[in-house]
Amino acid sequence: MAHHDSPQRDASMDECIRNCSDCHAICVATIRYCLEQGGRHADPAHITLMETCADICRTSADAMLRGADVHVHTCRACMEICRRCAEDCASMGDDAQMQRCADACRRCAESCARMAA
Repeated sequence: MAHHDSPQRDASMDECIRNCSDCHAICVATIRYCLEQGGRHADPAHITLMETCADICRTSADAMLRGADVHVHTCRACMEICRRCAEDCASMGDDAQMQRCADACRRCAESCARMAA
């Protein structure tokens, strides 16, 4: 999902759009990885959280791309869901894919927190 920077948006919003888009992509890819790994990785609650994280990231990015003033609400929800997803992914132990996903979720949560403020 390629997005072009817009002169009408400030740099922090463009950064948030990129972080949301990146988080969406890595969550979707990591869901597949988790299902292939099985066990704790494929726990239904974990998969559901990752799916929800991917969905809210896309929704938040789209709201900002559209210039919708309601992005503060989607970003607030995205911040909370990304934080939870980051914690859940990080709890999977020494797993490089899960840590990459947790890092992307943290970056997204931080930039969404700024947009929601």
